Amino acid sequence: MNKKLLLPLIIGAFSSSLYADELAQILSPQKQDIFKYQEKINQLEADKLKKSWVNPLQLQYRKNYSTQFVDNTIDTETYSIVMDQPIFKSGGIFHSIKYSNVLREANAKEIKLRKREMIGSAVSILFSIQKLRLQQEKLKLTINSDEIDIKFKSDSYEAGILDSSFLDQAIIKRNGDQTELLASQIEMEKLKNNFALLSDKDPNSFETPKLHLLDEERYYQENLELQVDTLRANEKKHLSNMVMSQYLPTVSIQAQYIDGDLNPLYPNPNLKEQYSNYGVSVSMPLNINTFDDIESSKLSYMEASTQVIDRKKSIKLEYEMIINTLRILNKKIALDRKDEKLYERLYRVTKNLAKVGEKTKYDAQLIHNSLEIKKLDQKIHSIDKQIQLLTLYIKVNNVF
Repeated sequence: MNKKLLLPLIIGAFSSSLYADELAQILSPQKQDIFKYQEKINQLEADKLKKSWVNPLQLQYRKNYSTQFVDNTIDTETYSIVMDQPIFKSGGIFHSIKYSNVLREANAKEIKLRKREMIGSAVSILFSIQKLRLQQEKLKLTINSDEIDIKFKSDSYEAGILDSSFLDQAIIKRNGDQTELLASQIEMEKLKNNFALLSDKDPNSFETPKLHLLDEERYYQENLELQVDTLRANEKKHLSNMVMSQYLPTVSIQAQYIDGDLNPLYPNPNLKEQYSNYGVSVSMPLNINTFDDIESSKLSYMEASTQVIDRKKSIKLEYEMIINTLRILNKKIALDRKDEKLYERLYRVTKNLAKVGEKTKYDAQLIHNSLEIKKLDQKIHSIDKQIQLLTLYIKVNNVF
């Protein structure tokens, strides 16, 4: 691996945290509120699920009227509190609590990943706007060179030195470059509109971060996609144990407190108006789908575990692809710098020749345009590098 490419590794964590607060605010207040609501809903739903094994108490009030007796209607009132609570479900209670905790964490990671992806989309648009502006500058320089080329070929054609087809080609090229410039202006409006859908900030005043290459080990350890997949596999594991426990013995306690009127027509001194019933029960369902249900839950866990293995492989390949892309972009920048030095030398020579009349000012302008284009190419490729690095930053925990 290129040592120069890996030079900024240690700087990466500091640089990313430097922009954390600013980039967190790039989304519009409405988009930020949506994620806040999702986080709160996830918290509340997980809390509900964690306590779902606790059965509710049944409170009951009953008013009875009886007309069984002639010329006499008997009414009685009864208050009762009934509890039927499992206290042992062959491990099901333990795994249901663990399941709710893992589910909460997995959903929280997914929400964070979606938020980071949205932030990344907004930052990517800012990079694209910067890149498009540089490309427009290139096109303007190219069009200026086209105009000079047309002038040269027009003079040569009028002098009978050049065929008209060469002049036509020069005009066609100029028109094509002008059309491309207009198309880029339309593309710029689309980018600004897409940015406005995500943020209420001014794309012209929002400063983009300077991203550096993240260490491969950190990218692996803090990868949100891998963390989500790992948590989902753990979630499926506890869910599989919960499914199995449903078909194993369950121990429950029952209790009932009753406060009710006695029938006045049948007085009995041995009966109480207030009394309790309580007991213990052991139950175990016999279901024809037991095996299939348990096997299906196990297969879901195996599928999720396999997804973790596959994700680890894809993370490694993705990082290698980014490294190779950065290496190629660095080579392009090096070539542009080499051409820049060549055009600098040619521009000095051509400018001096123009002063003594051996070259025209248009010759010098053509070389100068090519020199400026090479400088712009380096800036464009640098933005391309930032866009590549952004794909890593989006998926890593605890950076912007």
